[in-house]
Amino acid sequence: MGCNVRLEVRRSLRSAVLILSGLEGKRFPIDISVSQSSLQIQSPDNLEEFLLPREVKLVPSTCRYVQHISGEGLHMQLKVQAVESAEIAPTFKELLNTEEEFTFYCHSCGSVVLQQQRFLRVLPLPSENWSSLVEEWCCHPDPFANRSCLPKVNDCFLGDTFLLVNKANISAPPGETNEMSSVPHPVDANVSKSKENTKVICKRCKAILGETVSSDAIKYYITEVMIQPSSQPYNMISRKQFVENIIVRLLVELSASRSTFRFCIQGQDGKVFLLLWLLNVDTVLVELIKPGSVGSCFFSGSISCDAKSPPAVQEVARVLYMPCVDKPNTELVDNWMNETGAHSLTFPPSTCLELILLLSLSNSALPHSLRFMNNWKVAYLKM
Repeated sequence: MGCNVRLEVRRSLRSAVLILSGLEGKRFPIDISVSQSSLQIQSPDNLEEFLLPREVKLVPSTCRYVQHISGEGLHMQLKVQAVESAEIAPTFKELLNTEEEFTFYCHSCGSVVLQQQRFLRVLPLPSENWSSLVEEWCCHPDPFANRSCLPKVNDCFLGDTFLLVNKANISAPPGETNEMSSVPHPVDANVSKSKENTKVICKRCKAILGETVSSDAIKYYITEVMIQPSSQPYNMISRKQFVENIIVRLLVELSASRSTFRFCIQGQDGKVFLLLWLLNVDTVLVELIKPGSVGSCFFSGSISCDAKSPPAVQEVARVLYMPCVDKPNTELVDNWMNETGAHSLTFPPSTCLELILLLSLSNSALPHSLRFMNNWKVAYLKM
């Protein structure tokens, strides 16, 4: 049986936690050698070697703390000499502000939402409490009271979890003007004031993409539409990968721009699905599974490694979370929102459930000793 290796590196602290599992099935004595760029496990049966990624360089002489945890393996802490960082993905504003034309797709089925669109203005919407700030800082009545920020033609306004566009920008592509068009058309909000009749639904797959906010503006949730340059062919991404990518990018942007690290994930009706606490975004994770070994892996699928090819690193965001679906904790949610200043993020209910499942899968793949922190569950989101 082969060994499993899990290396978690904190770039800012230049420290690492190395976990070796699968040692129980080996004959003793076992000799473990750690070098700057590799790891060797020598037993009477065989010799296993693991090459570390070139981005990570360990400092073997700093290995001071070694502990064996039953059922998990050997835990050790040591320093790292250097960890290279990956390029930061552009924000939505940076992406849409380029001179390139973009096409918006329904992520569920790939049908076109906006085709070959180049926005003349891409502007962020003010925070949710901007009106109260105006009242506190202005000595005259609020001139913006009861007025909404709505986009004109060729405008795109960006909220935290959505973007607003003008209805005039939505038009069916050539040859798709019949009733079976794959372009989503919003239900007329004037027919009924019911929240159900304001939903924007994709005609092909019936997925909820957003909602109408006025007779001229439509809100699209960033977790439901995929934005790609029109010059590139449509590239389908798995739902799990897409949601994870969008959520972690959003958390990183908000933590950097607003110094916000606590979030309340809720549905469109205000129902709270989970509380989320962003711990750090400087974690680098490496996981290796030798052929024939048994164990769960953070990455999707097992990653086999050999001595000739070092593995790739995965940059992740480490979060704490607490689901509130099965057991609503009203007191905790109130304290979370009122005392800690948590920031609310609104998504369609189905996406909130997808996020809970994604976090649960990440949590269940961790060694048991790493799954909880002060009654909160620990998870990692891939960046």
